[in-house]
Amino acid sequence: MISEDDRMFDSDEKDPLNLPEALGQSDVFLEFQERLSLVAPVERPVILLGERGTGKELAAIRLHYLSRRWKGPFMALNCAALSPTLLESELFGYEKGAFTGADRRRTGRFEAAHGGTLFLDEIGSIPLEVQEKILRVVEYGSFERVGSPQKVEIDVRIIAATNADLKGIASSGGFKEDLLDRLSFEVLILPPLRERGDDILLLAHHFAARMAFELEREEIPGFDDDAIRALEAYQWPGNIRELKNVVERAVYRSGTCLVKEVDFDPFKRGEPVSRQLPVGRDDEKNDTVFEKGFFSMPFKSAQKELELVFLKKSLRQSRYNQKKAALILGLTYHQFRGLYRKYKDELD
Repeated sequence: MISEDDRMFDSDEKDPLNLPEALGQSDVFLEFQERLSLVAPVERPVILLGERGTGKELAAIRLHYLSRRWKGPFMALNCAALSPTLLESELFGYEKGAFTGADRRRTGRFEAAHGGTLFLDEIGSIPLEVQEKILRVVEYGSFERVGSPQKVEIDVRIIAATNADLKGIASSGGFKEDLLDRLSFEVLILPPLRERGDDILLLAHHFAARMAFELEREEIPGFDDDAIRALEAYQWPGNIRELKNVVERAVYRSGTCLVKEVDFDPFKRGEPVSRQLPVGRDDEKNDTVFEKGFFSMPFKSAQKELELVFLKKSLRQSRYNQKKAALILGLTYHQFRGLYRKYKDELD
């Protein structure tokens, strides 16, 4: 069985005109796509660097279909999912009788990708002994199946991806520097979602519309102001994959065409982040702002009192993580920092 991270398809199975589209309009996203399009036709290896969920496999697919190899096979393998022995057999294949249980010859990924592209995800996790064999493929275009001395000639373009510091791993001896040199003809760095500005809402609306269609709802969902502020303020450590999950969960829970609540952590019990701050209540003293003579105060005193209540409450709920506190209040981090500095001496 081929998993989501372990796929193969060729021109008969995938129509390049129907591939999933990379969506975005921010400057950093468009710059990345421009660099990708520039290197795609060049018959050289490419390394994709990016955090989890930034779309490295989609970028690899686009590199393949924008290249001269687009009619050939595209194969993807998650190198972190296999043990060293299994990884070697999976990449290079094996002969009948090569080891116990090898009752027939099996074609490896390199051989199956002949004339096309092989995408090696999580390449930083490949053991050194397997790296040596990959280096020979890159240098000489040939390899031997496990259990066979016979050379197999192939023509494969390698696209590698990782979220690890490959140069650091190589300098410490965990990755062959010769192989890194061979693979890094071009290195493309995928921008994290938090740096893509308006792309967050663009993608959110896209995922919301798709989820509504899947749920057979007639209206395309929208987001209220609180939900938008929460989506824009969140740091998205899981990037596009996390955004997709958050939006789809919010749409199916909403039951209406207007999403009012977003939940960034389904494992946490309680209110969604966009609704976690009750208005005008101070838990420490267990009374409300209004019970403290709020309307009898001068305006500036009342404003200060209210800002302090919200500031203290958000800091307690976030366990004094200022970025999370800003998110709870629907403020940018810089706005929160300004408020925090204003009352810092009164928060001690």
